[in-house]
Amino acid sequence: MSPPRVPRVVIVGCGFGGLAAVRALSKAAVEITLVDRTNHHLFQPLLYQVATAGLSAPAVSAPIRHTLRKEMKRGNLTILQAEVTGIDAPARHVTLDDGQALPFDHLIVAAGATHSYFGHDDWAVHAPGLKTLADAFNIRARVIGAFERAERCAEPAAREPWLTFVVIGAGPTGVEMAGTMSEIAQHTLAREFRRIDTRHTRVVLIEGSDRVLGGFVPSLSAKAQTQLRKLNVDVRVGCKVTGIDADGVTYESRSSPAPGAVEGSAAVQQHRLPSKTVIWAAGVAASPLGRALAASAGAALDRAGRVVVQPDLSLAGHPHVSVIGDLASAMSHPRGPGRGEPKPVPGVSPGAKQMGRAAARNVLARIQGRATEPFRYADYGNLATIGRKAAVVDLAVPVFGALRFSGFLAWLFWLFAHIYFLIGFRNRLYVLIDWAWAYWTYERHARVVAQPATAARGDRPAL
Repeated sequence: MSPPRVPRVVIVGCGFGGLAAVRALSKAAVEITLVDRTNHHLFQPLLYQVATAGLSAPAVSAPIRHTLRKEMKRGNLTILQAEVTGIDAPARHVTLDDGQALPFDHLIVAAGATHSYFGHDDWAVHAPGLKTLADAFNIRARVIGAFERAERCAEPAAREPWLTFVVIGAGPTGVEMAGTMSEIAQHTLAREFRRIDTRHTRVVLIEGSDRVLGGFVPSLSAKAQTQLRKLNVDVRVGCKVTGIDADGVTYESRSSPAPGAVEGSAAVQQHRLPSKTVIWAAGVAASPLGRALAASAGAALDRAGRVVVQPDLSLAGHPHVSVIGDLASAMSHPRGPGRGEPKPVPGVSPGAKQMGRAAARNVLARIQGRATEPFRYADYGNLATIGRKAAVVDLAVPVFGALRFSGFLAWLFWLFAHIYFLIGFRNRLYVLIDWAWAYWTYERHARVVAQPATAARGDRPAL
């Protein structure tokens, strides 16, 4: 009699959630196949540093095979660089980009998220978002290229759009991008051009709601906005973008109603902001793989395209399929009745890591015939940096409650927290050295921009 077949677990995506799931399952008697379209794991919280030339790409990424070398030695992990193009939940297989069908007994989907332009996908070519290394390289080329083009302009009026940078969306990514871009203009490049004075650069941060960092408490949002303005960032809240093209941004704002006027009678004003460099940090949408999974498994999607999951992160009617990370519309469930209502899990890296480990535990529970457990998210707080010696921290401290602070101490806390969570000693060491050097000198040496192949043939694309 042949020995029983080892359960096959397929994990799609090697972001924070997928990586955590692999590590939690690797010691068990299961056969794991990890599928990712890239060959590297990316530390996304520091991706904006690559886009703004503060760090090189290897400092915030690591080859998947190297990152999981210990797990590979156990002999039950296969890593495939491929793109999953389809999922057949009833038949229990995923389809790869070469047409290969990969069977599974249990599936964990951690495909992540992409940019959302709220129905205006034509804006993407003019306002790139920041999710991948390719996005970071594109933004870096646009930012550095804008200063170079401004240097070539003979007239001040022609330079202004090249020296005006617009960041749309004042969440953590938008705030970090705006603050860092202002620092580059004010310090890093201040003495490197002859015709232009980069200190006259305008960085405009546009936000649709009434404050920046909407996920933080209002007091920290106000402090962040104050710190942004000290860095010469023009913060415009309560503004709705209505158009983006190659020459700038169109947006509308509401003026305050006159005293005694009827409530809600504020006038809508249209604005035009000429700019050659626009960065999108306003919207996030789930991976298109969510729609394929919903069609196959009959799962529901929320407004952002995320897959609605059961309390244990599985799909209704398909307990062998789990969805985690930014692709999952998940709730954090209290430990018992009377301890509060379920709350949405935020789309942050700690949530993805915790979901990865929880999904792995529930897979093992199903294999062993045990009951699964509902997911409970442990919220440790939020961090956001604004710029040099400026950050905000909102921590959940057991017993003592919330610990909130801003400024230089918050910036130090943010810095060392991110170094600690980076994967690999080499990355931690390199980032620490680069940041220390940048702190004392304001220099950013990751400013090399490779020209596309078309430029070498004389067909140089417009910046």
